Amino acid sequence: MMMSVIITFVLSESSLFSLAVRSPMQFTKFGQTGLTVSRMILGTGTFGKQTDEKEAHRMLDKAAEAGINFIDTADVYPPGAEGGGAEIIVGRWLSNKRAGFILATKGGGKMGPAAWDAGSSRKHLLDAIDASLRRLDTDYVDLYQLHMDDPVTPIDEMVGAMDTIVRSGRARYIGVSNFLAYRLAKALGRQDALKLTRFVSVQPRYNLLFREVEREFFPLVQEEGLAVIPFNPLAGGLLSGKYKHGDTPDKGRFSAELGGFGKTYHARYWHEREFETVARVQEIAKQHGTPITVLSVAWILANPAITSVILGASRVEQLTDTLAAADCKLDSALKTRLDEVSIEFRRGDAGK
Repeated sequence: MMMSVIITFVLSESSLFSLAVRSPMQFTKFGQTGLTVSRMILGTGTFGKQTDEKEAHRMLDKAAEAGINFIDTADVYPPGAEGGGAEIIVGRWLSNKRAGFILATKGGGKMGPAAWDAGSSRKHLLDAIDASLRRLDTDYVDLYQLHMDDPVTPIDEMVGAMDTIVRSGRARYIGVSNFLAYRLAKALGRQDALKLTRFVSVQPRYNLLFREVEREFFPLVQEEGLAVIPFNPLAGGLLSGKYKHGDTPDKGRFSAELGGFGKTYHARYWHEREFETVARVQEIAKQHGTPITVLSVAWILANPAITSVILGASRVEQLTDTLAAADCKLDSALKTRLDEVSIEFRRGDAGK
């Protein structure tokens, strides 16, 4: 790990941000575990479709050079294509450097034609983790996460299977993604009652255009001491400011190339009020001489509930932009402004 003086950029109402100077990566404890992780995580959802293997390895190299020691993937990545491709790409890159990185993957998504090839049944989760380990070419992952809730499988079966995965040595820790607060609370309660391995982390969707998790989910996970590693910090790229409401993208998260996944993102964010908010955030960014991408990621890291943020990109240049937020801190006045322009996205009831 690089040992050097940490320079902190504080973005305030009167200061400008310079990309010419870059500070070292920050590190933090992973919830209440003894694990130390970088405050930025490389996401791999584009690997294998939007991003070919050569470019993906360039991105992994770039992340490592920046000090990122945490990689997040999933068995269903890349969306809109045959699952498993991203894990294979990550596994090849890690082949001679596995010990230097925290590796997380997720299971529970649809991976085959049979009814039991998805969900959180004991059968599927044990099959899924074994398949992920084969694709990643490793004996274990550091963090195994349920990619989504499965309301059909009994909670006791779900948490029992996850406990088996840890006790068998396939994973060091377990977590969840895309869970509602009450379902997470029930799962944690059953783990405690049954004396099973406990979830240590959550991976929610969170950004300036989706803040509903602040109301009940964040208070729960803070009280329980769970690590919070949100995905989608730029709302699928909408917070890059590059899209217009009248556009019909042919590439990226909002395009038809990703099939149903692209339709989901379109339904989440492609609305007039979202574009109006992006315009207001972009104006604030311009006033401070700061890229909107940096400001958007820095706003997430400024929330005390957040452990680390997952950065997704399809090209190394995009990753370079968001890495600039590694040690960029907002002062209270600027954070309040961003809170205020996005306050309506704290309300509501999310569908997907």
